[in-house]
Amino acid sequence: MPTEWNLFADLAERAGDKHVTVDADAGDTVGDALEQLVADRPDLAARVLTDDEELRSQINVLRNGTNVLVEEEGLETELEEGDELALFPPVSGG
Repeated sequence: MPTEWNLFADLAERAGDKHVTVDADAGDTVGDALEQLVADRPDLAARVLTDDEELRSQINVLRNGTNVLVEEEGLETELEEGDELALFPPVSGG
């Protein structure tokens, strides 16, 4: 099942597109989909993952508009058919 990532700001630039589709099935996790996203995008991987392959604390991951790191099971959140994922860098403003 194709799952689409929406990427914002410099993350889209590093990935080469604002929308990236990965092959993640229902029952796979958000972390599985993230691994596929960064697998052949080293610039993006360096921006969102630490040297230990952990998600950087300032990166936000949303599934259907809900922050999985706060309101769900983090990267272990299971995907359902039709889910849409989003990756945001830190946001600041004034």
